[in-house]
Amino acid sequence: MTAGRSSRLAPAVPIEEMDRLLVLVVAAIVGLGLLMVVSASITAADRELGQPFFYLTRQIIYLGIGIGVALGCLLVPMDVWERSSPIMLIVAYLLLAAVLIPGVGREVNGSTRWLPLGPVNLQVSEPARLLILVFVAGYVARRSEELATTASGFFKPVSLVLLACLLLLMEPDFGAATVLMATAMAVLFAGGVRLKYFLLLAVPMAAGLAALALMSPYRLRRLTAFLDPWSDPYDSGFQLTQSLIAIGRGEVGGVGLGGSVQKLFYLPEAHTDFVFAVFAEEFGLLGVVILVALYGVLVWRIMSVSSRCAGAGALFPACLTFGLGAWLGAQAIVNIGVNMGLLPTKGLTLPLMSFGGSSLITCCAAIGIILRADLEQRRLANRPKGRARRVRA
Repeated sequence: MTAGRSSRLAPAVPIEEMDRLLVLVVAAIVGLGLLMVVSASITAADRELGQPFFYLTRQIIYLGIGIGVALGCLLVPMDVWERSSPIMLIVAYLLLAAVLIPGVGREVNGSTRWLPLGPVNLQVSEPARLLILVFVAGYVARRSEELATTASGFFKPVSLVLLACLLLLMEPDFGAATVLMATAMAVLFAGGVRLKYFLLLAVPMAAGLAALALMSPYRLRRLTAFLDPWSDPYDSGFQLTQSLIAIGRGEVGGVGLGGSVQKLFYLPEAHTDFVFAVFAEEFGLLGVVILVALYGVLVWRIMSVSSRCAGAGALFPACLTFGLGAWLGAQAIVNIGVNMGLLPTKGLTLPLMSFGGSSLITCCAAIGIILRADLEQRRLANRPKGRARRVRA
């Protein structure tokens, strides 16, 4: 079979054709994540469940599933993702709507964000975000001219993303809605949308978000507590003050692996949303610099894939990888900012590092898609010019 298109490329994935630096960075972050999950949870798991390695065991199982999902995504040609993008949007809507059905979604801490699937719970915002980004990238590829020249071409996909954000707010999940909208806008901007359309949308969106905050005293407290957490250190500011204490105790070199005190009885969600604070306490400023550098290299390599795809005229993989890189980078920045008291508490995990199956598996799927886009561009670039090369189907 002739290889006239990237979708006809051979499914075999030799390691020498992959972006090895990207794979190594992902492996390093995941490895640090496993280390911190066991460190941050071992005491609490032993005290509450009588199984000190309960969360580590689960995270390893999630990682195994995530690697399988990533390999599956790696074998799916990019044009299959593009053709399936409208279906992806429908599946995302179904997931987001399902948790709102009484008796179906599971409520935890006042939020209904999870679908119970036997022994595990699926946080639907994680796969839904990935599916919606696939749709937005597909829309850009199909309607690039309309998107760049008309207001309707811009507001059509925005309205669809806003509907998904509305479903997220009904859970409620303000942080996931914010990240989804921001990354979708980044994809549309990369696709050529005029700046004036963004400005037309920015004012009513800002007003709407302000109204949502003002109408909910609980949400307003969550959004403003970070400004002065010490004014109410035993209630609205408790989690943040404990996080700041942990980061402060780390100083330059850290207290050593396993030496964190805040994870023992003080810092809630130490192995999930606030794993960065425990990492900073145990590895100090030097460890934080290394971790931030790893995320920086991760985003750089993903954006390099996007740039190569754009240079080859492959608009869909260029936009999708750009969106995935923006998502992973933005979520890492938000999580670290929340841990350091620079941003309001959002309830977002640290990608590839925090405990949680939904987040880890979805991030692995995203990495698999990115590696597939990179693989196709590398093979096309290495193909002899002037003739179609026959490859095994």
